[in-house]
Amino acid sequence: MGAESRLRRRLGRADLRAVPEVRRALRALLCDQGWPGRSEVAELLTSELVTNALVHTDHDAILTATVGPGALRVEVRDFVGRWPRTRPAEHRDGTHGRGLVLVRSLADAWGVRAHGVGKSVWFELNAEGA
Repeated sequence: MGAESRLRRRLGRADLRAVPEVRRALRALLCDQGWPGRSEVAELLTSELVTNALVHTDHDAILTATVGPGALRVEVRDFVGRWPRTRPAEHRDGTHGRGLVLVRSLADAWGVRAHGVGKSVWFELNAEGA
């Protein structure tokens, strides 16, 4: 894998149709960069971050995925200062409450970074798993 390659998308407020489109675009980027082995995990974690940003902020968001020589970094920036909380999923919650638990469990690194307005939630996957 050579130079850094990047995917960037602006996501409209509450537009959950963006989730499958972002997954497809990320899959294409990873295949182009020789990372098909990590595509499923990357797509899952990206879906979680995008969905959280669109559902819990009621604002637009910006997705940036960067494939470098040793790692994939996906960052979803929103424009709300409230930080995400990891919480244990409960049976009665259905599918809610599992997103950040999945990110924490499957990513090689993850975190939250403050911006002047809002924050970015990010994760990284190392090339070794590719």
